[in-house]
Amino acid sequence: MVALARRTLRYEWRRFLPATVAVAFASFLLLLQASLVLGIFGSASVYVTGSSADVWVGYPGTQSVDQGRPVDPDVATLIDMEPGVARVEPFIWFDGDWRGTAATGPVSVFVSGIDTRADGLMFSKVLSPELRLALQMPDAVIVDRSELEKLGVAVGSSARINGETVRVVGVGSGLRALGGVSVLASLETARRLNVDAPHPDWPTYVVAQLRDPARADAVAEQLSRQPGGGPHQAWASDAFARQSTMFWLFDTGAGAGVLFLAGVVCLVGAAITSQTLVGAVFGSIREYATLNALGVGLGSLRWVVLEQAFWVGAVGLVAASISGLLVISLARLKDIPVVFNAGLWLACMGVVMALAVFSGLIALRSLRRADPAELLR
Repeated sequence: MVALARRTLRYEWRRFLPATVAVAFASFLLLLQASLVLGIFGSASVYVTGSSADVWVGYPGTQSVDQGRPVDPDVATLIDMEPGVARVEPFIWFDGDWRGTAATGPVSVFVSGIDTRADGLMFSKVLSPELRLALQMPDAVIVDRSELEKLGVAVGSSARINGETVRVVGVGSGLRALGGVSVLASLETARRLNVDAPHPDWPTYVVAQLRDPARADAVAEQLSRQPGGGPHQAWASDAFARQSTMFWLFDTGAGAGVLFLAGVVCLVGAAITSQTLVGAVFGSIREYATLNALGVGLGSLRWVVLEQAFWVGAVGLVAASISGLLVISLARLKDIPVVFNAGLWLACMGVVMALAVFSGLIALRSLRRADPAELLR
């Protein structure tokens, strides 16, 4: 019966082409939506994922990295006393008001004050040693290359943050943050720009690198229970990045809207695919009735239909994957935040194949007419 299903698809491909196209289009939309969702909402954790710190320490109850509040600098000493900690760095983060050219007007920015040494932990995965060295210049800042037009500046030009003059000394890639423009500066420059803070020298987070990164969860739990250093809580970097993404994805209206749209795509794809498969099965009803008259039971015919639905889903998924990879590659060239990995592809594959099998189950209703008596009509 499996061979019959494949042969039917091969010789009657025109009947199944609409269903294949429907699955491919639904898969394509689902894949792009998932990539965009993970890319856009994952950018909320760019501070964590773009850095090589293993443990983050910040204010208790912080739900996302961009929701941080200043902590007492004494917490750095507390972390440094923890066995297994190899290095400790402060990280300053605050909102700022950017004034570039008159044409762009004010822009809300997120200022990050980082250790500019070549082996610094913050943004070590996205900043080159040359850019870190450039940040050591007084009043120097770096922005993502895709934000230059929005900020109304070019490399080498000046602007103002919170009324203080800064100069753009370079651009990076992969610095885009969710909800605003990310601006990188040295710790000294960031403290000068944080004019509205009661304690401008207090860090928003203190990050640490461990000698054994596998102990990040255990060290974070230990630091959270450690008294002293003012109110604080510690997170392993992976857990903190995941927590930040989940906060924006599930606890904000934007994330709920995107998830709802993904569900609509699946429902529409299932409806179209099921109806086209029903039409294809109904178009071959006399052939199925002939097989039934020759002794092939309805149970075997049902497996033929399900096998056809499986292959329709597989072919549609392959076409969608190829198209999706091309579009995602183009999006990356345009600095659009997208994520594509094996886990995402497997999740989309599972949804698409479930959609195809569900459509096949609906199409089984047409087999009730595969009665040998149909041949006499």
